[in-house]
Amino acid sequence: MLCPRCSSNQNDDIKFCTSCGANLEAVREALGRPGNKLDWSDTWVAQMFMSGKANELRKLELERRMGMTPEIKRYNEIKAGVIVSSTGLGLAIFLHVFMKGIAGNVAPEAAEIITRLWIVGIIPFLIGVALMINGLVVSKKIVEAMERGKNEPQALDDVPAPRGLHTPDTSEFIPAGMSSVTEHTTRHLSHTEQKVDR
Repeated sequence: MLCPRCSSNQNDDIKFCTSCGANLEAVREALGRPGNKLDWSDTWVAQMFMSGKANELRKLELERRMGMTPEIKRYNEIKAGVIVSSTGLGLAIFLHVFMKGIAGNVAPEAAEIITRLWIVGIIPFLIGVALMINGLVVSKKIVEAMERGKNEPQALDDVPAPRGLHTPDTSEFIPAGMSSVTEHTTRHLSHTEQKVDR
């Protein structure tokens, strides 16, 4: 057996490592337990190979456990939009001022290009605006639809309560407004007997 602490080769009969004194008997017991097999379904490799639907369900479950409601996600999206658009606007202003200073020291052809580099800041600005619009309009509709789904009665709530006994000392059933199971069967049988007689 190979000692896990010092990596020295040891005899299988001894309980402790002769080099470092590690408890090899405990190591053998731990390795011999049937529950110590690696569960590949709980690793990042399994997550990588998950289908899109399973990965989405796992993500939703993690968000639910962390208390991330759709309304909180919507506010976070709007907040991210404000931050990104502000960053883009700041970048555009910085590049405009900075490049104007540089443009005076370069050739006129290069100065024309340099003075227009501030447009790069428009890209994050527009992304931030898109995030805000999505959070204010689209995500709001999704949250409202989910709230309506929660408020609608469930199919199980519409079903009448099953019949049960009044008290332990009686055999009377509580009427549930349904007819007997055998009632329809006997009606069916009486119709077939009449057809047979004719």
